[in-house]
Amino acid sequence: MLPVWVLVVGGMVLAMPGSLDGFYGTAAERADAMASMNANSSMRALYGPVFGDSLGALSAWRIGCYAGVLAAVMSLVIVVRHTREEEETGRQEMLSAAMVGRRAPLTAALLAAFAADAATGALIAAGMTSQGVMAGQGVGGGLALGLGVAGVGMLFATTAAVAAQCTESARLAKGLTAAVLGAAFVLRAAGDAGTAGGSSALTWVSPLGWQENLRPYAGTRWWVVLLPGAAAVAQGVVAYVLAGRRDVGMGLLPTRPGPAHGTLATPGALALRLQRGAVAAWTAGFLAAGVVFGAMASGAADIVGDNDGTRAVIERLGGRTDLTDAFLASMTGLFGMVAALYVVAAVLRLHGEETSQRAEPVLAGAVGRLRWAAGHLAVAFGGAVLLMAVAGLGMAAGHGGDAGALVGACLAQLPAVWVLGGLAVLLVGAFPKAAVSSWAVAGVCLAIGWLGPVLDLPGAVMDLSPFGHLPKLPGSAVTWTPLLLLTAVAVGLVAGGLVGLRRRDMTG
Repeated sequence: MLPVWVLVVGGMVLAMPGSLDGFYGTAAERADAMASMNANSSMRALYGPVFGDSLGALSAWRIGCYAGVLAAVMSLVIVVRHTREEEETGRQEMLSAAMVGRRAPLTAALLAAFAADAATGALIAAGMTSQGVMAGQGVGGGLALGLGVAGVGMLFATTAAVAAQCTESARLAKGLTAAVLGAAFVLRAAGDAGTAGGSSALTWVSPLGWQENLRPYAGTRWWVVLLPGAAAVAQGVVAYVLAGRRDVGMGLLPTRPGPAHGTLATPGALALRLQRGAVAAWTAGFLAAGVVFGAMASGAADIVGDNDGTRAVIERLGGRTDLTDAFLASMTGLFGMVAALYVVAAVLRLHGEETSQRAEPVLAGAVGRLRWAAGHLAVAFGGAVLLMAVAGLGMAAGHGGDAGALVGACLAQLPAVWVLGGLAVLLVGAFPKAAVSSWAVAGVCLAIGWLGPVLDLPGAVMDLSPFGHLPKLPGSAVTWTPLLLLTAVAVGLVAGGLVGLRRRDMTG
C-alpha cells in the first residue's frame, strides 16, 4: 500500500497548481484572492494564512497542511502496523525467539515510514518544480513544500512509535497518535483564526503550524525545517528507551481491569463499548467542522468575489446558482464522503475482531454470527446518522439558517454513505481477504467527489461514485428515486455480506 499512499498524497499536491491557474490566471486575481482569504478568519482556520500571491504560494496554502495530515496518517499506520499490531497478534514473539534484537521491529517500522515520507517529499519537490505553470518560481519553493510534508510525516511516525510502547492495543496506539494529530490541527486552526500571518503562539506550538510557517514560495524560512527534525529525533530517542524497558506484548501504561461481574448483556452493547471512543471523537469533529463551514457560508460570496472559475467550481459542487446554497450543498457532500470513511472503519472492526480471534470466544456461546455482526453494523450505520445530524446542526449554528433544512440536507447523504458501508460488509462477509480494499473504494469516491468538480471531470466519471447521484441540498428539489435506489443497493450489499458471513468458516 505504500506506493498508493505516496502517489495519492503527492498527486493531490501536484494537481493543485494547474487547478488554481485556471481560477486565478492573472497576478491581479491572485492578489485579490490572497487579500480575501487572509481577511476571513474561518478560511484562515481551515487552511491557514496566505503568505504570497504566486501560484506556488497559493498551492502551498491550499493543500500543504492537508498533505501533511495525510502523510502523518500514513506514517502512524505504518509504524503501529509493524510494531504494536505485530505484538498483539503474537507474530513478533515468534520472530523475537530467533536472532532478532529487541529494538529491531521499531527500527524497521521507522525506516519504512521515513522511506515513504521521503518518497512523498521527493515526488512533491520534483513535480512542483517541473510543472510548466510553475515556470520561473524556482526550485527552492517545491523543495521546501516537499520537506515540510515529509517532516510532518516523520514527526508523527515517532509519535506513533512512542504510543506503541505505552499501550497494549494497536487500536489505542493509533487512537492516541490520531488524537495528538487532531490537537495539532485544532491548535493551528485556533491560532490562525485569531491572528493573521501565522504569528500566534498556538500556531507555533503545533507541528502543522511549523509546516505553515516554512512559507514555501514566499520567502522560505529554511530554519523551520529543523523544528520537526529535532522533535522527531527526540521522540525517536524516547521510543527506543521505552522499547528497552518493557516485555514483548506488554505496554508501559497499565491496563485497567474490568468489573468483577460482566455488565454487557448483548452483542450490541459490546460493539458500542468497543467503538464508543471512535464515535465520540468523530461526532465532536463533525460538530466543530459544521460550525466552521456554516460560518464560512455567510461570506462565500465575498470570498469568491468576481472570480468566475471559483464560482463555477462551487456551483458544480453544490448545483445551484445561489452561491450560499451551493457552498452549503458542497459542504454537506463533503461531510457525507468523510462519514463514509467512518462507516468503513466501523464495519472493518468486525474483520479486526475476527482476525484477532476475539470474536471466537463470543461466538462460542449462545451468540450467533448474525446477531454478533448486527451489533457492529448498528454502530456503523447508526453512527453515520448521528454524524450527519450533528454536522447539520453545527452548520445551522454557524450559519444561522434553517436547522431543519440543513439537517435534512446532511441526512440526504446517508444512502450513498450506506452503499460504501454495504460494500465493506459484503467484502468482510463473503471475501474477507479483500476486506481492506474497502478503503480503496472509499478513497476513490472521496477523490472523485473532491477533485472531480475542480478538474471538471466528465459526468460518466462522476457517476462512478454513489454521491454523484444525490440531489444537491439545500436549495434543490428533493428527488426520492436516487435516494431509494441507493438505499436498496445498500440493503442488498449488507444482505449479501451477512449471507457470506453465515456460510463461510471464521477467519476463512
